[in-house]
Amino acid sequence: MRADAARNLGLLLTTGARMLAEDPATSIAAIAAEAGVDRRTVYRRFTSREELLAAVYQARLDAIEAVIEAAQLWEAPVPVALHRYVQGIVRVNRTWPTEVSRMRSDPEIWARRLRAVEEVDRFLKRARDEGFLRVGLPARWPGSVLGSLLQLSTKDLSVLNDVQAADVIVDTFLRAFGKEDAGRS
Repeated sequence: MRADAARNLGLLLTTGARMLAEDPATSIAAIAAEAGVDRRTVYRRFTSREELLAAVYQARLDAIEAVIEAAQLWEAPVPVALHRYVQGIVRVNRTWPTEVSRMRSDPEIWARRLRAVEEVDRFLKRARDEGFLRVGLPARWPGSVLGSLLQLSTKDLSVLNDVQAADVIVDTFLRAFGKEDAGRS
């Protein structure tokens, strides 16, 4: 793909993500106009609104998977990995604000989403096993709450930059689920 075509595709997908998050009925023509891309170009690449939507979700999942890898959930110390992960997902949520759960009907997208959730749950289990989180919590509860806090990053914490939002989210999460002596700063 040519550099300008890749740039246009990226702009189209991020614009589509933002507009579809605001109004799920947004048309391809409106997204193309907002992205500054010719509508015919969009229709050559995506034959339907659903295809465009699937590409937006695939791009969001690509970004999530990249954050999980960059956070080094298994190599880095738990507090460092947690902050890297949260900061990265804040950025993803702000760039790709559409929620992947809308794509339950697409088995490939849904399976990728579940793998990402399972990876984070395993990391949170590691955090618990290493003494950073309290024991005795329901298995999925810390991950569900962390996900909810991350969703707030696009709304309630929108006045903060990614690092500041991550600081607030990690602090809130560790105050709720961390052990007293878990080394919070």
